[in-house]
Amino acid sequence: MIEVKQDIDSDENKHQAHAQVSDDVLRNKKHEHNNEGIVNYINGPVVKGLNMSSFKVNEMVTVGEKKLIGEVVSLDNDEATIQVYEETEGLSFGEKIYSTGSPLSVTLGPGMIGNIFDGIQRPLKYIQELSKDFIPEGIGLATIDFNKEWSTEIIVKKGDYLKSGEVYAKVPETKSIVHKLMVPYNVSGKVLEAKESGNYKLNDTIVVLEQEDGEKYNLTLCTKWPVREARPIEKRIPIYKPLITGQRVIDSFYPVAKGGTVGLPGGFGTGKTVTQHQFAKWSDADIIVYIGCGERGNEMTDVLEEFPKLIDPRTNRAIMERTILIANTSNMPVAAREASIYTGITMAEYYRDMGYDVAIMADSTSRWAEALREIAGRLEQMPAEEGYPAYLPSRLAQFYERAGCVKTLSGEEASVTIIGAVSPPGGDFSEPVTENTKRFVTAFLALDKKLAYARHYPAINYLTSYSGYASILKTWYDENVSPEMMELRAKMIKLLQEEEKLNEIVQLVGEDVLPNDQALVLEIARIVKKGFLQQNALHKEDSYVVLLKQYKMLKVIDTLYESALACVKIGIPISTIREQGLIQDVLRMKYDVSNDNLSLLDELSDKIVKAYSDLRKKYE
Repeated sequence: MIEVKQDIDSDENKHQAHAQVSDDVLRNKKHEHNNEGIVNYINGPVVKGLNMSSFKVNEMVTVGEKKLIGEVVSLDNDEATIQVYEETEGLSFGEKIYSTGSPLSVTLGPGMIGNIFDGIQRPLKYIQELSKDFIPEGIGLATIDFNKEWSTEIIVKKGDYLKSGEVYAKVPETKSIVHKLMVPYNVSGKVLEAKESGNYKLNDTIVVLEQEDGEKYNLTLCTKWPVREARPIEKRIPIYKPLITGQRVIDSFYPVAKGGTVGLPGGFGTGKTVTQHQFAKWSDADIIVYIGCGERGNEMTDVLEEFPKLIDPRTNRAIMERTILIANTSNMPVAAREASIYTGITMAEYYRDMGYDVAIMADSTSRWAEALREIAGRLEQMPAEEGYPAYLPSRLAQFYERAGCVKTLSGEEASVTIIGAVSPPGGDFSEPVTENTKRFVTAFLALDKKLAYARHYPAINYLTSYSGYASILKTWYDENVSPEMMELRAKMIKLLQEEEKLNEIVQLVGEDVLPNDQALVLEIARIVKKGFLQQNALHKEDSYVVLLKQYKMLKVIDTLYESALACVKIGIPISTIREQGLIQDVLRMKYDVSNDNLSLLDELSDKIVKAYSDLRKKYE
């Protein structure tokens, strides 16, 4: 073996942060195999190698003696640039780079639900058993457990013809989720052999197909898919049904659709993570993929400790039975943050192809963007606004466009919904990640630090937030909740907008100078904010609210407004209207009325109508 010439006497060279070995020396080095490169440049997670003309862009490689996992991001003749997903400390010039012959991929099969992975799908429980508290370099691409046996129901028989996307076996992955094993894309043929139903491991062949060209294809319990490539579908279908979250400000004011895209921006302490927790806990998606792509360790710790204890209200079983967690904290290699986004969306698309509605929580896409910025800097690419790479908008677009409501290859209707948190520094929504996110999402739930500091949670600003799904979902709300629902929503938003204008006058001259009808608008707006939009995530009755209760609560507030307005019009003072004692009843209804006893809200409406009717009679 020829040694690489280095000046070992120079202390400066010995401790240099990154350096480049003479290309001529490395190019003259002999190799046993043509598909081995040689490290000639190291700059944090960015490594360059020579003799790599046989490699491909986006190919997964292993780097050095420790076999660090990396991905080829660019090729220039025989020199390649590699993004390494592990710490490169200790990596030396002259070490070899090995080809895997395949792009960066994830293994898809039973065992993902209820599991906790890092950004490149390595199970953290397994790693903890091996190395306790830290992820060691070179642990390899450990994925789901290949030794576990799964009870498998094989639903095809010899002689059947199978096409891409068709289900050939079913595995009860958890009590809540049946895992459907599907024929891979671009594979079809006649069943030559089908084993009996029973217990099988992931790599066991259970069905053998004969393809059109006569080649045999073995179907197992798992498959692989490149993370940067969207999984194929039959066609996209129009969005038409909401993702119900049980959060009033979302479901009633700024609804989210199944297959939709949501931006959730907010400064530090405004409740992004808690809001995403509420989405994950209560939304009516079949499966949740929670991606902590570089968020702080304490926030991911909260997820990891809390989720296993939670009970799913739909099944009364552990919520982890329909959840996949990707925990990629900010002290892990920055390149792995970037990979975690693609790992998560690929897993989501896989379950979507089975016919499930999947919701992705990305917390937070700003950390992903920061990883792009750091890697772009190390690649010496020309920076754009605030140092982010010029391709930031296109990367965000590529991520969000993988959401959608689709018809799968097997003919089922399914969806992937993406809820992406954004962490603008100082809550400045004009920074590049937030601005570009707004371009590609249809619902924008802006978290407001003033509301958060006033302990108004969820701190979703009711004036600057918007949802393009409100008009799309109107038909669904009309048919499944009430034809009045969207009208009441519009009326309450208008009252809040009027209150905002009146507040400017109040700050100048005080509330006492306002006419009674305007003072009533202020009072009703206060009730809407405090009694409807503010919601306690820790309260038994208030944490999750069914849509019918949300509608009836809005109806009670509207009844109060109309009844009080009728009193104002005949000259009854606003102070007298407030003294009726009904306002406190309205403010307390969110706690006092449970989801299964909504007749109490009808009684409250009747009580309001009677009380103000009696008051008008006195004055008349």
